[in-house]
Amino acid sequence: MTIDKKLYFLYFLVPVVLIMSCQQPQVDQKSQAKIPIKVVLVSMFEPGEDEGDRPGEFQNWVERLPLDKTLPFPAGYRDLRYNEDMGVLGIVTGVGNTKTAVSITSLGLDDRFDLSKAYWLVAGISGVDPKDAPTASAVWADWVIDGDLSHEIDAREIPDGWTTGYIPLRKTEPYQKPFPKEREVVAIQMNQKLLHWAYNMTKDIVLPDNEDISQMRAQYKGYAAAEMKPVVMIGTQLAASTYWHGKLFNDWANDWVDYWTEGQGNFVTSAMEEVGTWHSMERLDALGLADKNRMLVLRTASNFTMQWPGISAYQSLAGEKLTGKGYSAYIPSLESAYLVGSPVVKALVDGWDEFKDQIPE
Repeated sequence: MTIDKKLYFLYFLVPVVLIMSCQQPQVDQKSQAKIPIKVVLVSMFEPGEDEGDRPGEFQNWVERLPLDKTLPFPAGYRDLRYNEDMGVLGIVTGVGNTKTAVSITSLGLDDRFDLSKAYWLVAGISGVDPKDAPTASAVWADWVIDGDLSHEIDAREIPDGWTTGYIPLRKTEPYQKPFPKEREVVAIQMNQKLLHWAYNMTKDIVLPDNEDISQMRAQYKGYAAAEMKPVVMIGTQLAASTYWHGKLFNDWANDWVDYWTEGQGNFVTSAMEEVGTWHSMERLDALGLADKNRMLVLRTASNFTMQWPGISAYQSLAGEKLTGKGYSAYIPSLESAYLVGSPVVKALVDGWDEFKDQIPE
């Protein structure tokens, strides 16, 4: 390079570069202004559009709350919905613990939002143990238990005297103690004070009931809880990505929950995703991006987890799921989720001056 060219570079290009470098932080700083979120609504599936067709777990929130703005979410499973006046954000994660973990982590790392003070309401449908409640009931989770993390032997090959082929990791037989080190990974206790605050606010809400639900629950002779009208209650949620069904698995679910909670929890609902949500929240909490103690789980019962007396587990599964007719309490369970969840969301928003820094009790 000649001397003239060197001088041109020094006197003309370097100042331009310096000016650009000085201006860049101002652009970045402006772009980093974050939207403060008060409540995140977590749904797992929506089969069609967000509005106007047969609903999934998300649609009632979009239409009624409402979540009137759509925000692109390329790192997630589906675009976000948002109510700017309320400060409420809605996400559909996709079905199963893996998709849920990816979606929640992606949201937590999204620089558009300040989620550090947000409350998280997981609201979706589930199976329900007929020993505890009828369909269309709404169940606030006191514990979330992982139903997947285990060893497994096929039931046709288990030793005599065993009731299940599921074995805790690094154990040699079912329900063996002492607990493996994964106990805190498998058994997750929700914030009990926040849980009871939400439950006490909603426990007397009248839930939807109809002839289809009544006819279905009437089949469960000998199961007094199944024959009641839908209720709001507290119970333990078992999250397993395997869709299991039947009396023997239902017995396993009760024993699995009893084992991991040392009798403190009672299996009531069965779904898939909360473990993925929780562990994502743990990592975000460690980064100061979310507060895992602000998570609530609400599951509403679209179907029973086992057959009624006189039919097989497969006949029960086929009758409710595989015929294409759908669950008898599918629509009522979606209604229950909104009826029970929305007062809690609105109370958090209305009391934000207090609840921003103090978790309600």
